[in-house]
Amino acid sequence: MWHAQSIAELGQAMANGGLSAAALTQYFLDRIGALNKAGPTLNAVREVNPRASDIARALDDERRAGHVRGPLHGIPVLLKDNIATGDGMACTAGSLALAQLRPRQDAELVRRLRAAGAVILGKCNMTEFADYLADVMPSEFSSAGGVVRHPWGKRYDRGGGSSIGAACAVAAGLCVAAVGSETQNSIQTPASQSGVVGLKPTVGLISRSGVMPLAISQDTAGPITRRVADASVLLSALAGVDLNDTLTLGAAAHLHADYSRFLDPHALRGARIGVPRQVYFGREEQQDADALVEQAIVTLRTAGAIIIDPADVPTAHEVARLRSSVFACEFKAGLKAFLAAQNEAAPMHSLGEIIAFNQAHPEQCLKYGQLLAENAERSGDLDDPTYQADRLRDITLTRELGIDAVCRTYGLDALVMPGGAAAKLSGKAGYPAITVPIGHTGDGSRVGMSFIGQAFSEPRLIALAYAFEQVRGGLSLALPDGL
Repeated sequence: MWHAQSIAELGQAMANGGLSAAALTQYFLDRIGALNKAGPTLNAVREVNPRASDIARALDDERRAGHVRGPLHGIPVLLKDNIATGDGMACTAGSLALAQLRPRQDAELVRRLRAAGAVILGKCNMTEFADYLADVMPSEFSSAGGVVRHPWGKRYDRGGGSSIGAACAVAAGLCVAAVGSETQNSIQTPASQSGVVGLKPTVGLISRSGVMPLAISQDTAGPITRRVADASVLLSALAGVDLNDTLTLGAAAHLHADYSRFLDPHALRGARIGVPRQVYFGREEQQDADALVEQAIVTLRTAGAIIIDPADVPTAHEVARLRSSVFACEFKAGLKAFLAAQNEAAPMHSLGEIIAFNQAHPEQCLKYGQLLAENAERSGDLDDPTYQADRLRDITLTRELGIDAVCRTYGLDALVMPGGAAAKLSGKAGYPAITVPIGHTGDGSRVGMSFIGQAFSEPRLIALAYAFEQVRGGLSLALPDGL
């Protein structure tokens, strides 16, 4: 079926005339209709784009006229619901207070997707405000979208990561690919738990303009797909310079027009891969995942990788103990700036107004409270010395004294660990990670392994993940029973 095909395979089918973008888009719209609110009621998709079919037909017209924009031409893509689109869909970030926020302008990454020929299929549910409303809120819940059901019949544990809807949609075959976002854990863990591929790029490689922020110094969008090759295609379209996001200017020298050229089935030969045992292995709750990662490490070694074990991150314990004001300060300031940029389209203008709305609608909005939001409202501004000291400490411990230090000491290409076990480390550093499926536990829970590297090491990480995927076979291609 079409949901099991790669971007390249679908593109070839359209090139051969055996498939149209309109038919493919309708296929996924029908599949969403059958599985999202009906059948197993996955509730991964909050809103379908009413213009999706029109966009697909226009792209078919272009193809017939001899104009093909690239590998994403006619490919249906879902977006996490913190990404603005200018086509009438709401951008809620999971908050009922923002249910009427309908941006007038595409986020820069959406503009780039459209230019590449993607069909924006709709918006995915997410943990409310990227899991920064209440400290006890489960990852599958938001007041605007309700409860997302795990495609494998399991329950997302709290801390599962806010790109839950996007990962669920990809795993269930509701789209070809999705765009999620990560501040700290929100792509790696959902991808791991859903048995799909998640790529969290270096912060600044993809524009954050038009994406509702949690902590702008750590935020980045990224691909969620069923194959590493598809993630590389999506990244090629998403990455680029944006004058409205000055951090992308610093990434300009590291950009590649086509990340697919780094897909190397032999990349593991001679690759130096470190295993950071301290902190990231041995947790009681991840024993089954650890066992699967141990098997994957054997596979890496068999494929020719040089495994340095242990290769511990010098600051791992310090990073694990970090308590920082960065999220609180940046959330309040970033949300206010995002809402201000929406002008008259914004139903709310500040975190304080959203808190008041929630208080006025407690049954829908305060099921788990809003402690984190209230703490953020009381936090300092971005010129607060405490915030500035915390941010400097965060990046020092995670970058030069953390990931950079261990990679330099052992000459590593990457670190490997279970799913999102080191998401706090890579998140505060703003460094890239790619998560790939490695199997499932006895109860059917899916497990992934993350490759983490230094800044702008996406080409090497993609190569390593792709080579591993080829050795292990199609773990990311299986669909849950009944889907």
